[in-house]
Amino acid sequence: MDHEERKLLAWHETMELHELVAFQSMGLLKLKMSINKVTDQELKELYKKCIHDLESNLKELLKFYPSAPGYQAREEEDLREDIGFFAGDLLGLSKTLVRNLAAAITETATPALRKTFTNQLMGAIHGHERVYNYMHKHGYYPSYDLGLLLGHDIENAQKALRMKL
Repeated sequence: MDHEERKLLAWHETMELHELVAFQSMGLLKLKMSINKVTDQELKELYKKCIHDLESNLKELLKFYPSAPGYQAREEEDLREDIGFFAGDLLGLSKTLVRNLAAAITETATPALRKTFTNQLMGAIHGHERVYNYMHKHGYYPSYDLGLLLGHDIENAQKALRMKL
C-alpha cells in the first residue's frame, strides 16, 4: 500500500499525536492566560508569535484525529471544568521533570550529584504517579479509552483555540 493511501494512523503515531496536541494545547492556554500580565512589549510580541504558531500547529494536527484508531466523532459538549486544565498542567510538569532528570543522570560524572539526581528522579516518578492517579480517578485522563482520550484532546485544543487574548 502506498504511504499516501493509508487511511488510519498507526497506534504509536496516534499516541505521539495525542502527546503533542495535549502539550501544545496546555501551553497555548497558559500563554493566553498570562499574555496580559506581560508588560515588556518585545516579550509580548514573542508571546503573540508563539500563540500564533501554536494555534497553527493545533489546527494542522487536529485534522489527523479522524484517522486515529479509536477516534469517535463527538457532539460538542460543555467543556470540562478548569480543574482538569490545572491537573493536566501538573501532569505535564511532572512528566517533563522525570525526563529531564533521567537525561541529567546520563550526563553526570560526579557520584554525589548522580545520586542526588537519581533520588530526585525516584521522587519525580512517584509524583507523576500521584498526579496521573488523581487525573484518572476523576476522569481527566481516560488512558484506557483511546476514543475518550482523543476526545479530551480535541476539547482542550478547541478551548485553547477559542480563548481570546
